[in-house]
Amino acid sequence: MAGQKFQYDESGATFFYFLLSFLALLLVPGTYYWWPRKQKEDPKALASECYCPGCRKKKLILQSTKPWELMKRTCIKVIIIAGWVLLAFLAYKVSQFDYESASFDPYDILNVPIGTSEKVIKKAYRRLSLIYHPDKETGDEKKFMKLTKAYQALTDDESRKNWEKYGNPDGPGAMSFGIALPSWIVEKENSVWVLGLYALVFMIALPTTVGMWWYKSIRYSGDKVLLETSRMYYYFLHKSNSIPLKRVIMILSASLEFEKKYNSEIVERSSDEHEMPQLIKQLYNFGEKAQKEPPLSYNYSIKARALIHAHLSRLVLKADTLDLDRMYIVKKCPYLIQEMVGVVSQLILLAYAQRVPRLLNIETIENCMKLCPMVVQALWEYKSPFMQLPYISEDHIKHFDNKKKRVRSIQHLAQLKNEDRRSTLKFLSDSQYEDLVKVLGRMPYIDFKVRCEVIDDEATTVYTAGAIVTVTVQLKRRDMRVLFGDESYADKHHIELEKNAAKETEKPDKLEKPLSNGDVIENNVDIENKETKDDEKEKKVTKGIWQQKRQSGKGKKSGNVKKPKATLSASAKKKIKKKEKLEKAKLGDTETKETEDDKTEDKEQLKDSNASSDDDSDSDNESSTDASGDESEKTDAEDTADDKKKVSVNNDDDDDDDWDKFQSGANKKDRVLEGRTKQSHLVHSPYFPEEKHEYWWVYLSDRKSRTLLTVPYHVTELVDEEEIQLKFTAPRWPGVYVFAVCLRSDSYFGFDQMHDIKLDVKEAPEPLTEHPQWDISDEEDDTKEEDKQSDISEFTTDEDVED
Repeated sequence: MAGQKFQYDESGATFFYFLLSFLALLLVPGTYYWWPRKQKEDPKALASECYCPGCRKKKLILQSTKPWELMKRTCIKVIIIAGWVLLAFLAYKVSQFDYESASFDPYDILNVPIGTSEKVIKKAYRRLSLIYHPDKETGDEKKFMKLTKAYQALTDDESRKNWEKYGNPDGPGAMSFGIALPSWIVEKENSVWVLGLYALVFMIALPTTVGMWWYKSIRYSGDKVLLETSRMYYYFLHKSNSIPLKRVIMILSASLEFEKKYNSEIVERSSDEHEMPQLIKQLYNFGEKAQKEPPLSYNYSIKARALIHAHLSRLVLKADTLDLDRMYIVKKCPYLIQEMVGVVSQLILLAYAQRVPRLLNIETIENCMKLCPMVVQALWEYKSPFMQLPYISEDHIKHFDNKKKRVRSIQHLAQLKNEDRRSTLKFLSDSQYEDLVKVLGRMPYIDFKVRCEVIDDEATTVYTAGAIVTVTVQLKRRDMRVLFGDESYADKHHIELEKNAAKETEKPDKLEKPLSNGDVIENNVDIENKETKDDEKEKKVTKGIWQQKRQSGKGKKSGNVKKPKATLSASAKKKIKKKEKLEKAKLGDTETKETEDDKTEDKEQLKDSNASSDDDSDSDNESSTDASGDESEKTDAEDTADDKKKVSVNNDDDDDDDWDKFQSGANKKDRVLEGRTKQSHLVHSPYFPEEKHEYWWVYLSDRKSRTLLTVPYHVTELVDEEEIQLKFTAPRWPGVYVFAVCLRSDSYFGFDQMHDIKLDVKEAPEPLTEHPQWDISDEEDDTKEEDKQSDISEFTTDEDVED
């Protein structure tokens, strides 16, 4: 009986097969994905590319900072080509292996047809043996051995039976399994070297590599910021309620990413000893000796702060020393500023929870956000936003403040007609003007819409005290070129924010140290109540004649006589009660329906007041009320039928809206699982050493109490449209509140927007203590007790049958 045989690969056949299959699995997909391809240049990108001196210099810097790109492409090509050459060699090697048992056919070897007689077989054997015998000149030992084996298989009866039955003249052989490893691995002489190699790879190299990676990554947060830097931000930012912009720059420059001890990429040059004092002398209001607290007073912090000041002032630095350091520091700033914004928002949340003693105001976090576009565009906050455009310097700002045509903002410049824009920019040449229009057309124009609702509630537009309010922000991004020559779009950028900021500075601060969210909102309630009272007075003054109740004749003659109250008829009261029931059944009616109901109520009040105005004639009043009663009874039936139709239609619409909301929520969950990308639109930033994409911050704030209500949401993937949800708790006291949803750019000046939302907060309903379904009558209690006490089964048992 044939057995099984396991053996290591002596000839190398199985090992070559293993290598061949392994290389094929790596090379086929690897060549498809990793073969360096020439990137196709987008014609739209080339058409909109800016050729100003700053952009050309930045392009050269980006190419020079990546000299290893060409070397990397060459190495990848060499490795892939070498892999395919090795694969071809292995395939050729495998094809040369001779497997006797797999291709043994004695008739084919002797060149005779199947079923040939023994005489013809012997004759063919003699003829071929004279050719392949080893003693002959044309001899071949291997072929002669196969020839002899084929002759024995066809002339010997037992060998012929074995070949016909098992395919082998020797009979059934053992099934052999080849291990695709060479035999020298398990030989006794090589055991020490094999064990040493295993120990070196798995016990030394692998743990060392994992440990180095772990101890390096544990020092950083998820945003590639040192944890020690985050702790330093917490320490300095919680020391004051309001932190000015200059102080924010000091804290940013003290980041430990700029110190050699924590970052090996930092280069300390001996030339800094004489170059840095000269640079500090050129800086205005630098304040080198103003701060003595560490690490703000350390040398690395002073150097980083001086380079940031020089960058914001657009000073020309020495190319091979200070300018290299400036580019490295500026490149790190956006990540560090985002970390600083997160730290400030966390401190505000801790202050609401009374975990820290100070509540940071809204100016602190907005100063941190303001610093990011300053670094990207290399501008101070008091400079003109027009300097973000190419070829525009501080000397050219006077052309935008022309007496004939004053340009207010970048959006206003885009909305001008081409002739007016060219006349404003007449100091530019045609090529420079073309570059400026390209950059202006690529700048963002954001359509900013806000919707408030209470999700998972029947009345989504009714805000009760303590409810979770969801503010849905819809952002739609378009290029500024859609505004060219179209002055119909409203200018809703930074001018509006400046007006709101000016109004806020004029209002006095009533609350010095708000310690909780409730205290902040309480201040808002007092202010809003005054505003609502003023609004009600204005409404009373401007109230139309058709909305005022008519007076009786006696009341008009003498002012001291009391005015009679207008009374409603019985039919009108029934009608109002029916409408109230319908409104309770459906609270989500549209505003158009509410206005129609108001108009009908006003008409009824006019009819009833006209009916009750003449008190002297009782008979006239009775007849008029009877007539109005008959008419109202007829209209009641029609109105109720119409209301039922409207309610059914609105219910169908509500079901569709609920389904749409459910579908949108499911899509949002899918997008969250896919992950957030950081690719949007490139920013025109010639002074920033890297390619920068447009990012935005969206948050909710209370401008009157100067507090932040939600954590800022960082929008990093606004390509066309994006929807963001901000959730916050409604105030604990009823009243009318005004909050502001803010949109801030981290790349451009003058593109911030603010949208006010007005919430009419109602009292929270009391929890239910009684309900008709909870009432259980005494009879039901008795029946339940009887069921519990009775052990008699309602089914027939064996005992009953026996009885």
